[in-house]
Amino acid sequence: MGVTSALGLWQLGRASQKQALQDQIQQRSQLTVWTERDLFEAADPQAGLHRSVHLAGEWVTRADIFLDNRQMDGRVGFFLVTPLRLAGSDRVILVQRGWVPRDFTDRSRVPAVETPEGVIRIQGRLAPAPGKLFELGDAGTGPIRQNIDVAALSQETGLSLLNLSVLQTDDVKDGLQRSWPSITAGVQKHHGYAFQWFGLCALAGILYVWFQFLSPRRKRTPDGTDAR
Repeated sequence: MGVTSALGLWQLGRASQKQALQDQIQQRSQLTVWTERDLFEAADPQAGLHRSVHLAGEWVTRADIFLDNRQMDGRVGFFLVTPLRLAGSDRVILVQRGWVPRDFTDRSRVPAVETPEGVIRIQGRLAPAPGKLFELGDAGTGPIRQNIDVAALSQETGLSLLNLSVLQTDDVKDGLQRSWPSITAGVQKHHGYAFQWFGLCALAGILYVWFQFLSPRRKRTPDGTDAR
């Protein structure tokens, strides 16, 4: 009982930490929108994670990457990631532009996506670098990849990449879907774990009372001797 109750309390503590993180994410999403100038001037651009951004720059389409095995609305396809060279600087940030279905008859074929040339403006929110999926062996090269290593990609392309990305959210008619999931810290998961541990604690207590007190009494005869 002591172990299971301690584990339940630990999960409640983890839930409190995740709730604080969730509150921080929510607060950042409501702060003033950042522009490329704010990214340049920030001592640590990571401090702007989950903040809304309006950025101007040029797409670096030679470094397009189609992240494989990504899902959106229950369908499997690619996330298209294109570096954006920020206006007035040589700094570049990866933009997760959206999801596009893949051609399952030719797995090496990348879909055609309309990408404008020249200076463009996008809206989105700052996010960590694209999440990684399990893969066997080293990260691949070429336009279709399972994961992105920002440092390795920066060296490969010669681009000065920031170690974060942008989830593009504006409604651009380019054939990409942008039904990005809401950001959650997983508070409910820890509450569920805590409920399970406290349930086991209660069960252990009930079994203890039954086998130590109630069951022996039921087995005794009226004169107080053991029926066995």
